[in-house]
Amino acid sequence: MHDPIRLPAVFFRLRARLLAHIDVPLLLIVLALMLCGLATVYSATYDGNNRVFAQFLNMGLGLAVMWAVAQIPPQKLMRLAVPLYVIGVVLLLLVFLVGIRVNGAQRWLSLGFVRIQPSEILKLALPLMLAWYFHKHEATLKARHFVAAALLMLVPLALIAKQPDLGTAILVGAAGFYVIFFSGLPWKAIGVMTLIAGAAAPLLWSHLHDYQRKRILTLIDPTADPLGAGYHIIQSTIAIGSGGAVGKGWLNGTQTHLEFIPERHTDFIFAVFSEEWGLLGNAVLLFLYTLLIARGMMIAGNAPTLFSRAMAGSITLSFFTYIFVNMGMVSGILPVVGVPLPFLSYGGTAIVILCLALGVLMSIQTHRMLVKK
Repeated sequence: MHDPIRLPAVFFRLRARLLAHIDVPLLLIVLALMLCGLATVYSATYDGNNRVFAQFLNMGLGLAVMWAVAQIPPQKLMRLAVPLYVIGVVLLLLVFLVGIRVNGAQRWLSLGFVRIQPSEILKLALPLMLAWYFHKHEATLKARHFVAAALLMLVPLALIAKQPDLGTAILVGAAGFYVIFFSGLPWKAIGVMTLIAGAAAPLLWSHLHDYQRKRILTLIDPTADPLGAGYHIIQSTIAIGSGGAVGKGWLNGTQTHLEFIPERHTDFIFAVFSEEWGLLGNAVLLFLYTLLIARGMMIAGNAPTLFSRAMAGSITLSFFTYIFVNMGMVSGILPVVGVPLPFLSYGGTAIVILCLALGVLMSIQTHRMLVKK
């Protein structure tokens, strides 16, 4: 028989081992968001399918990945920057050679037993590469280093936009820009870049695909095509508005269960949540997201090296970008793009990538006393 006196000691050692290099406040916030996500996915797909169980497994895998990455010190993560970036770019090139085309877009590679989307890898590989680059040249940073970083960023962005996948290209580009910003990009340069982007907008418009231009025009007047391009926005805004102050209650969303909301368990899950929990529920959800962003920025502020600070800042602001773009899209203030709502939307790849990024944040926080300045 086991010694009853020794059992508590074994339990505490096991708990200490499991929580090693885990940032508990960040973990609790994410678990709360995941519970909201499971409840909302169940409501959106409660008609007897297995998506809730599949999402539960996705979250379990994501948390396991988060724990594993959190155990790796940031200086070891730096060593992965160059090979991961190179692998990501090579896979993007392979997409054009042997990629799978679905609905006019060539974005996937088949590995026989599974399909992968290489652009997802760049969401972490690009900021990792840029953070490594700036850390390497920290002592002698000059304008040419920012130009070189811009070129490192433009290569994968051009390949992703060519697929075409403008939404992912924007998200990957934002993650890369945040690293450049936290590495000391002057405000004057940001102002010049903003002016150039504004001046180039008419040229960019002419290079957009027809469906991309239609999405932007639909944002201005969704009623111009209520059963076509404007259908998503119209139905999602009706669902959000019908939730009122306190919502219709869990499993009682009529827009959801009468299947008016398209893609209700993935990109438009915020409309489902809003209809059932109303303004009060949205306030709680926004509070949780605010805590997530605040904790991430606190980790970035306490980071001891340029690499850690740039990575933590980029990951945190990337979370903000996902949240802002998804909620803006569902609310009708931004064009419709394929952006999931972090930790709520259904999807295996997205949840694993998000949890991997969380693992990097936790590694930066819990290893900061071991990193040489």
